[in-house]
Amino acid sequence: MSTTTIDPYASSTAPAGRFLYRLNPLAKLGAPLPVIFLLAFTRDPVTPALFIALAVVVILVGARLTRTVALLLFVALPLVVAIMSFSFGLWTDPSRVDQSVLLFQVGDYRFFLGALLVGLATALRLAALLVLACIGGLTSTGPEFVRAMIQQLHVPYRIGYTALAAYRFVPRFGHELEVIRSAHRVRGMAEGRGPIAAVRRAAGTVVPLLAGAIRHAERVALAMDARAFGAHPQRTERTRIPFRTRDWCFMIVFWLVSAALLWWSLAAGPGPVIWN
Repeated sequence: MSTTTIDPYASSTAPAGRFLYRLNPLAKLGAPLPVIFLLAFTRDPVTPALFIALAVVVILVGARLTRTVALLLFVALPLVVAIMSFSFGLWTDPSRVDQSVLLFQVGDYRFFLGALLVGLATALRLAALLVLACIGGLTSTGPEFVRAMIQQLHVPYRIGYTALAAYRFVPRFGHELEVIRSAHRVRGMAEGRGPIAAVRRAAGTVVPLLAGAIRHAERVALAMDARAFGAHPQRTERTRIPFRTRDWCFMIVFWLVSAALLWWSLAAGPGPVIWN
C-alpha cells in the first residue's frame, strides 16, 4: 500500500558515496558565488561554457542524478540554450556585430554569424548561472539551508523559520488538493470532459482548499505559540549543521579551479570576434 508523503523533507537521506550531501549548504552556495558574480561581466561564449562543464562534473561526482535531473541537464538545457541563442541573436542589432558571415536573409533583415554568437554567449551565461546554482540546490533541503543561515550567518530565527513554515505550505496544499479531487471522484463529481468540465472541477476545489489552508495555518500558529516561538532572542537547535574543514576545502578547491579556468580563458584570448 503506497502512502503520500506530505512533508518532502521527512525522510531525506544522503546517498552513500556522494560528498555534496555531507557539505554545509552555505559552502555549496559560497563556492560558486564569486563565479556567478564574475559571469555577469563576461561577453564571450567560452568562459561560461567552461564553468558549465565544471559545474556538471561536480554534480556528476558529488550528487545522485535522478532521471528527471539527468534529462534536464543533458537534454532540456542544451535545447533551451539553442533556442535562446537564436532568439537573442534575432534581437541583436545587426549593425553592432561581425557581418563577415551571413547565415540567412529575409527581406531587408540579415542574420549574421556574429549575432548568433552574441546570442550564444548570453544563453550560455544564463545556463552557467543555473547549473552553478544546482550544485547546492540539488543536494540541500530547505530546512538545512535555513538552519545553516541561522547558525552560521546569524539570521534571526524568527525570519528563517517563518519563511520555512510558509514554504512547507506548498507540498501540504498539493496533498490536500489530491485528497479533494479523490473525494470528488468518489462522489461522482468529476464526470465530464472538455474545458467547461475542467473549469467546473477546478472551481469546486477552491472553497475546500481555502478552508483546509485556514485550518492548517491555525494549527501551525498554535504549534508555534505552544513552543514559545519568538519569545526569546535565541533558540536551541535540535539539529546542528557545523561548518567543518571539509567545507572550507571544497570552497578553496572550487575557487582555485575556477581561477585557473578563468585565467586560461583570458590567456586563450576572447575567441571569435562577435562585436564590431
